[in-house]
Amino acid sequence: MNFKFHISLVALILFTGLVTAQVKFEAKVSKTKLGVNERLRIDFEMNKDGDNFVPPSFRDFDVVGGPNTSVSNSWLNGKRSYTKTYSYFLAPKKRGKFTIKQATIEIEGEIYKTFPVTITVTAAVDKPNGNSDASDIASQNIHLVAEVSKSNPYLNEAITVVYKLYVSPETGVSNWREKDNPRYNDFWSQNIEIKGLNIQKGLYKGEDYRYVILRKTVLYPQKTGKLKLEPLVLDITVEVPTGRADIFGRPIMTKVPKTVTAGSRTINVKPLPESGKPSDFKGAVGDFTFSITTTKNQLNATESLQAKIEVSGEGNLKLFELPKLTVPSSLEVYEPEHKESVRTNLSGMQGTISDTYTIVPQFKGKYPIPSISFSYFDLNTESYKRITSDELVVDVLEGPTATIATTDSSEPPTSKQPVRPNSNTFAFIKTSANWINKQSTPFFNSNTFWSLLLLPFLAIPFAIFVRRKKEERDADVQGNKIRKADKLARRYLSEAKKNLNDKALFYVALEKALHNYLKAKLHIETSDFNKEKIESLLSKRNVESTIITDFLSILESCELARYTPIPHDTIKSDYDKAAKTISTLDKQIR
Repeated sequence: MNFKFHISLVALILFTGLVTAQVKFEAKVSKTKLGVNERLRIDFEMNKDGDNFVPPSFRDFDVVGGPNTSVSNSWLNGKRSYTKTYSYFLAPKKRGKFTIKQATIEIEGEIYKTFPVTITVTAAVDKPNGNSDASDIASQNIHLVAEVSKSNPYLNEAITVVYKLYVSPETGVSNWREKDNPRYNDFWSQNIEIKGLNIQKGLYKGEDYRYVILRKTVLYPQKTGKLKLEPLVLDITVEVPTGRADIFGRPIMTKVPKTVTAGSRTINVKPLPESGKPSDFKGAVGDFTFSITTTKNQLNATESLQAKIEVSGEGNLKLFELPKLTVPSSLEVYEPEHKESVRTNLSGMQGTISDTYTIVPQFKGKYPIPSISFSYFDLNTESYKRITSDELVVDVLEGPTATIATTDSSEPPTSKQPVRPNSNTFAFIKTSANWINKQSTPFFNSNTFWSLLLLPFLAIPFAIFVRRKKEERDADVQGNKIRKADKLARRYLSEAKKNLNDKALFYVALEKALHNYLKAKLHIETSDFNKEKIESLLSKRNVESTIITDFLSILESCELARYTPIPHDTIKSDYDKAAKTISTLDKQIR
């Protein structure tokens, strides 16, 4: 049975599979017969994207290049054409007849396999591979790799993705651009700034290469299960040698356009264990310290003090809420001011978050602030830990004394009087009351009596309903963040109005108001702010372009105010413009 018959049979079977299943996955080789000193290229090509690609063993060959992943996505006459290819470059170990076995891939939940390919390796040839194609040389000598620090993290555990471009010493890259940026669905992400592309030396598949780090990203998974990382795709101009030299003996290079991708990766995110999970756990994962401090312990009534709840350490600091402060009702407490001093590097978030409460006592006395506990999941020990603060006491030295219904314990005890027994113990209790019914209708068994008796029982379902709604609201971390940001926006806008005569304080407060407004309405963090992203998100929410322009111009004014003098009329104009723009955005954002 000759080789052409094999090819015809494979084509017929693939065509039949395409018609029935609309999925094609096949192995293609550059040649089926080669010398022992030549190289073989094998492409595993599919027409739909898949996961869990498993190549054959290549036990009779050395892998000298690959896997290189390329993606082609085009439209022709209204029809989409998609091709994804995994390419390998192989060097035979010896002469003989060898079979490259099946490769497998999972596409839409189904497992697909290629047909085995038979390769004949002969004695060495005079011209290995003939005149090598420049595109093949580029594919063998350039590789884009996504290095993931951990493929099976816990929920809210930091992982890093580092994208490296490897280039062989014989090959060069004249320019590159990102064709498709990865979207990290179901992850909180933060790109780490790279200052300059430093060329470094390293090994790829055991061979010497040069490489540059193109991108570093920190990810915190927000869902459990298998989460997919989309690939980074680059358009590159590769310089490969032609095998010829100029009159000075320098190699002549040719430029080849190439599209390379790091390939998609699957991250298997583990849920946090249920065993031992504290009741007050709010999603903190990492290694933290916890403290509660006050600015003073003694003061007079109507004076104020600040109580700070603070968490420091390394972990998902921006992704959980701090425990709430509870104080006696005689102390007036204001809405806390939230502060974040967090930096993000390759190991994740590090720093401090805090809520500062302003407390004003109204009466003289000593008031305990109950202890508060903070729970987190420790990744080092893979267990939950709880930190409990000490109880604090606020001593109010001077001020009015609160009215207390109980007898003052400082009064001297009265002398005991003898008690005379009375056989009619309950004779003084009235069974009717004129204050309810002037016609002296007995209160017992009256409509009012039964209404007052049943009222507490009717109130129980309502109390349960209110409590459940409160628990749902407390559990809505994202919603609470949005509501808090909305309050802060209005607070800072009010603060900006108070500082119209102070340029520095005015523009700081105005910028904070705009940022917190965006947090509340667009659900983005301050670290993600840039004009292009804000403009894109507002456009998607059907906001008019003129309003978007006004909003961005106010942000620019806040930035310019740091470096340039601003007249008072402009400050007043910026405040009026900000208030009007925010009001209009509220009506237009969908």
